[in-house]
Amino acid sequence: MRRKLVAGNWKMHGSLSENEALLSGLLAGMADVKAGVAVCVPFPYLAQVQSRLQGTPIAWGAQNVSQEAKGAFTGEVCASMLKDFSCAYVIVGHSERRAIYGETDGLVADKFAAVQAAGMTPIFCVGETLAEREAGVTQDVVSRQMDAVIAKCGVASLARAVVAYEPVWAIGTGVTASPEQAQAVHAFIRAKVRALDAGVAEGLVIQYGGSMKPNNAVELLGQPDIDGGLIGGAALNVDDFLAICRAG
Repeated sequence: MRRKLVAGNWKMHGSLSENEALLSGLLAGMADVKAGVAVCVPFPYLAQVQSRLQGTPIAWGAQNVSQEAKGAFTGEVCASMLKDFSCAYVIVGHSERRAIYGETDGLVADKFAAVQAAGMTPIFCVGETLAEREAGVTQDVVSRQMDAVIAKCGVASLARAVVAYEPVWAIGTGVTASPEQAQAVHAFIRAKVRALDAGVAEGLVIQYGGSMKPNNAVELLGQPDIDGGLIGGAALNVDDFLAICRAG
């Protein structure tokens, strides 16, 4: 039985004082949460989050990583640095990184490999734009994105990863894929992996990452192939995030 995983992506939000209030509130409400819980925070706050969360049920991670191991790459952060702060997870291939910063499927696969080489778990994001959905190529896009990682790292690597399906048209828009729409893509992802390795497919945690909120979390997380959520805006609100965690 796959355990649900709810991960908060703080994106470029937070301050030392805001983070302390948020983390304190989350920790105070964790007693009745059965799902796994993590927060992925901006790089400058990893030390604060590590100090606050070590020894608690909440894991932590980063939102991006360099594909390079070290060197003259001004402004970049490599996987071994994230490992120094005991990160459990690193988000790779988020739609904002792909769209705004031009990250290609190949680059995302390189980052995925770097995260695993450092002993951390990538949260590997896939998903289509509105234009791609309307063109009927959702499966083609998701398949292409996954194929880049499978070609580089092998299907067995997915046993040490989390996949997050994020329909780009539902991120930060307030529009959410219906439970049926989301389930259909999650089922496609699992079937694609199953065709290569049934055991990996059965254990693969596939999160939904498109405007999940307390009022739709129960129905989304009740779908057979939706194993959690990658939560954006709602992760910055203690009550909303805990409500989603409890729904899992």
